[in-house]
Amino acid sequence: MEIERKYLISRLPDNLKRFTCLHIEQGYLCSNPVVRIRRQNDSYFLTYKGSGLMVREEYNLPLTEESYAHMRPKTDGILIRKKRYLIPYQDKLTIELDIFEGELAGLILAEVEFASEEEAQAFLPPDWFREDVTFSSRYQNNTLSRLGLPENN
Repeated sequence: MEIERKYLISRLPDNLKRFTCLHIEQGYLCSNPVVRIRRQNDSYFLTYKGSGLMVREEYNLPLTEESYAHMRPKTDGILIRKKRYLIPYQDKLTIELDIFEGELAGLILAEVEFASEEEAQAFLPPDWFREDVTFSSRYQNNTLSRLGLPENN
């Protein structure tokens, strides 16, 4: 089960380069249910995501580089490319800061995953977070891959 909140960003945090950075490319084989392939640095995954916005099922299966390359041309919409910075926050949380590239350049989102819905509801974001877009399907990556950048980004 994935429990996360998602935010637009008002400004980047200081010293971003000191945090771990993942280079991600992902595409969608299906949008209902969501079936995604992802290259994350030198690792490859097939992911199934159930319906929902803040809370939904998620299953990740490892792929080989060859199986990723085989499925890559079968994706619908654009391939999403982004840099993901992993920023420790408070005692046990990690902010996943996504800086999109290519056709989605200019979009910056932060996601925070939680152990429970109660923890997610009680979360107080840092001051560099802007609008909470958790409950807007427009900011889900599978929607971005089909429709591109939202107008009021």
